[in-house]
Amino acid sequence: MYQLIIPQDYKSALDLRDTQRAIKLCKDTFERRLAKVLGLERITAPLMVWADSGLNDDLNGVERKVHFDLKEMNNEAEIVQSLAKWKRMALYRYGFEAGEGLYTDMNAIRRDDSVDNLHSVFVDQWDWEKVILPEQRTEEFLEDTVRRIAHAIYLAQELVKADFPALTQNINQNVYFISSQELEDKYPGLTPEQREIEITREHKTVFIKQIGGVLKSGIRHGGRAPDYDDWTLNGDLFVWSNALDTAIEISSMGVRVDKTALEKQLKAAGSEDRLKFDYHKSIMDGTLPLTIGGGIGQSRLCMLILEKVHIGEVQASIWPEEMAAECKEKGLKLL
Repeated sequence: MYQLIIPQDYKSALDLRDTQRAIKLCKDTFERRLAKVLGLERITAPLMVWADSGLNDDLNGVERKVHFDLKEMNNEAEIVQSLAKWKRMALYRYGFEAGEGLYTDMNAIRRDDSVDNLHSVFVDQWDWEKVILPEQRTEEFLEDTVRRIAHAIYLAQELVKADFPALTQNINQNVYFISSQELEDKYPGLTPEQREIEITREHKTVFIKQIGGVLKSGIRHGGRAPDYDDWTLNGDLFVWSNALDTAIEISSMGVRVDKTALEKQLKAAGSEDRLKFDYHKSIMDGTLPLTIGGGIGQSRLCMLILEKVHIGEVQASIWPEEMAAECKEKGLKLL
């Protein structure tokens, strides 16, 4: 069953046509700011990759990919789930140097995602990746990068609000940092999702660090594939939504695995068989550059800045018939 929250007396601050205009302004504005603050250039990315390439994102390792065969081709292809691995290969292929990076529009289908206010089977995000030096594989560098992204979000909101004065929320650009273990220690009786909400309710803009490894309680704060983020140098960025009265995860990002982290995390995940793929071999032999990267949800950012309560108000997707009917009944207009 889907979960749907429609706040009492909710009414969008923007009508359908203003919403479409604001979506374009929001995306255009943030994209320019992101490229500037991180020193990125735009490149074209694939919608599909070969199934046997090892390039597709395995997410938590259990999600089914959308795969299909192709006329006059023997191999099967897959719709990407994200471009976490592909981007690092692209930096190598295009000859990017330390301090240089790329970003791209990533469109994906995640057929096993449960749909609700924040989740759709269609995923659209800015994927970005940047080459770094060995000495930049630190928490300090990670946190500086997060602050730059939060500042870009703040600037984008201010510019959108200037054109659409009906929007009133103020995003806090000052990021509060906390590790997943510190968060568990602070709220030991809550689930990871409940902890995210409570800490963001208090601080408004929060980055939760070190996601993927097992905590003292024996559980993980969240799932992470073992072969792209270094679980000690990653995290999720949350911003508080007044309209929905909850935390919205805007970005997942991190310093990527080097040889040592890859070996350790594949062993912990029981996934050492992945070392057969060219991508993993290229990390082990040092062919691929050291990088930092992440994804920033386009529709979620628009939800936040345009003060919407359902992701379907800012993206055209498909929904359970019951959900669509309930939204229509309560005056919530899905695109």
